[in-house]
Amino acid sequence: MTVEEMKKKKKEMGLTYRQIAEKSGVPLGTVQKVFGGDTDTPRYDTLQKLSAIFTEYKPYTDTYADGSVGCVREQAAYKVNCEVGSNGVHSFSHQEEGGKTLEDYLALPDDKRVEMIDGVFYDMSSPTSLHQLIGGEIHRMLVNHVEEHEGECIPFIAPMDVQLDRDDKTIVEPDVFVVCDRSQITRPRIVGAPDLVIEVLSPSNWYHDMVRKLRKYKNAGVKEYWIILPDQSKVLVYWFAEGDLPTEYSFTDRIPVRIWDGSLEIDFNKVEKRVAFLR
Repeated sequence: MTVEEMKKKKKEMGLTYRQIAEKSGVPLGTVQKVFGGDTDTPRYDTLQKLSAIFTEYKPYTDTYADGSVGCVREQAAYKVNCEVGSNGVHSFSHQEEGGKTLEDYLALPDDKRVEMIDGVFYDMSSPTSLHQLIGGEIHRMLVNHVEEHEGECIPFIAPMDVQLDRDDKTIVEPDVFVVCDRSQITRPRIVGAPDLVIEVLSPSNWYHDMVRKLRKYKNAGVKEYWIILPDQSKVLVYWFAEGDLPTEYSFTDRIPVRIWDGSLEIDFNKVEKRVAFLR
């Protein structure tokens, strides 16, 4: 979630800086600087803590005379779910709703890059040179491996549309991905979940890749999901068959590709050498 998106949700939820600081654990002064525009490049962990407030925070509650806590209002742009937890307190989760469809997506101008998730358009910023070099190097290694083993899987690199849920409400463009079922590959797009998805994180898309798309990829049936954090020289690898927590690697590691039982290891030393001049 970008700072601008958080500003919008802060206004919608009626939150104060002090409430955000208390719930996130971020110092009040830092919160004020981030939202006031005094900090041009907030720390990644700060953004992560702040963003969590707008996805998990219980903003619309009230305490009634009997001591119970309940839902008091909802925003038109969001679907508000009220659930009673084990402590008897109602919690809220906000799910963005959208009415966009594949027809709307295909009607966009050719120079307009967006992803569509559950009927909502999300603008895609232009990738940086660091982003492109990392994605390209990994794609090359994947292609070489498939060719050497005469495999059936096909690696792709963005831009390439993926109709993730096989419906008309979600179209994503993963940075790098592998499809092993060739029946999913049509000329216009990929239909269904890839086996492996790799996203290269940038400050403007971290919430999109680490929260929103993580959830979508898991639910759609993606087997393996890598999130590359170039600025921290880290890679988070999710193997959803074993749970929801990732294995963390660094740019000094050789990372096994699980969909191929580790027969290929991506040597991130080589990736780092490729991009070191941009550090």
